[in-house]
Amino acid sequence: MAWKAGVAAALGVVLVAGAGQAQEPVLQTATGTYINADGEAIGTATLTETPNGVLIVTEINGLPQGIHAYHIHETGACQPPDFTSAGGHFNPTDAGHGYFDPDGYHAGDLPNVHVGADGLLMVEHFTDRVTLDEGEAALFDDDGSAMVLHQGPDDYQTDPAGASGPRIACAVIEPNAAD
Repeated sequence: MAWKAGVAAALGVVLVAGAGQAQEPVLQTATGTYINADGEAIGTATLTETPNGVLIVTEINGLPQGIHAYHIHETGACQPPDFTSAGGHFNPTDAGHGYFDPDGYHAGDLPNVHVGADGLLMVEHFTDRVTLDEGEAALFDDDGSAMVLHQGPDDYQTDPAGASGPRIACAVIEPNAAD
């Protein structure tokens, strides 16, 4: 539980005093296990609701070296080998795709990630466009959501997915039970 205290402190969460003891805040979290096209587990995603948005921590092994698009998709399904079951990008406001779109971008659009020669991806992203709670931007609607890694980079402008190529890894996002 020490990591939760560290995350809470780093995110500026105030600890509440009660009965003379500090109590840890309850941070809403979700996790997912990334699988590859062969259905093998290759990594994890951990999402944590903060007072200002969602922190996404991802670690994946066995990836091809290079720049890859990384998105939140609209459906909580990861059927290999192509992961089209995850649907399109999470986009509750019907925005255009990409950071270069003058009218805004999908809530599921995230920056590209870089994988070195060792095939390891370790990255933290923050987004204020989604929530693990309730509301229009909630990731836990009737069909859930998923994290998807693409073969190529997102060009940040081409609808619907930035010309990022095939999907090479996918993780269904599942809410965690409160501690």
